[in-house]
Amino acid sequence: MTLTAKVLPDAFFVPSGVSKDGFERVTATENTVSLWAPTMQHGAPPSALLVRALERVDAREDTRISRVAVDILGPIPVADIEIRAWTERPGGNVELVVAELWAEGPSGSARAVARGSAWRMRTVPTEDVAHVGDPTMKQVGAGTDYTFGGTWSSGYLDAVEFKILTGLGAEGPGQIWARPKPVLVQGESMTPLERLFSIADIANGIGAKLPIDEWTFLNTDLTVHVFRVPQGEWVGVSAETSTGPDGIAMCAGTLSDEVGPIGRIAQTVLVRRRN
Repeated sequence: MTLTAKVLPDAFFVPSGVSKDGFERVTATENTVSLWAPTMQHGAPPSALLVRALERVDAREDTRISRVAVDILGPIPVADIEIRAWTERPGGNVELVVAELWAEGPSGSARAVARGSAWRMRTVPTEDVAHVGDPTMKQVGAGTDYTFGGTWSSGYLDAVEFKILTGLGAEGPGQIWARPKPVLVQGESMTPLERLFSIADIANGIGAKLPIDEWTFLNTDLTVHVFRVPQGEWVGVSAETSTGPDGIAMCAGTLSDEVGPIGRIAQTVLVRRRN
């Protein structure tokens, strides 16, 4: 008997038209599935979808996003998603833009399941004073091909290529290089920030010190500061989680491209012992 390899969708989301209120709609594919539940999306694809909306709303060529704060308002279903975005605070040098993802809730009514806000700043030349304050990761070529399996298996993790630099749970920051195999939205090319955010949310998993067979550690948010626009396909994550005595943890780390560090990430993490 010949086994046929499973063909995965070529995108995290597929366009599905416009809502009756005129908002864009997409459908999440199995590439978005979280390791915590088969009906729940991993945080990375919806974060990238929010960034896509934040970059597009009232777009200006002389600005770029410098900080994104994402709040996950509940389980994000692997289902139809509605995208809403607006400018909260316009400005010449600094402006605040906001986006939300809406989905049908358990009662059948629509609700916001994730919200992202971003500071967009007007860009000016500062190459002569550029400075990097974080250490540089080892290059992609120093990593070892890695496939997540067992308890770690999920649609999202299967849709990402990994090259690991440190063992999971090892002392110090966990470090890995990753790049998505699918595009974010079918038929589109990914922007540098969309690509970054399609990976960034893995930080709390890469930085975890707790065995996943005994503990769950879900992040409720992520905040990313980007001081340089990323280049290339690979995203480097160096992160470590600090766990408090009362079930609350914080993951913090550095994000990089193959040139060097590009920003930092922080996440609040809910820690619970498995029953």
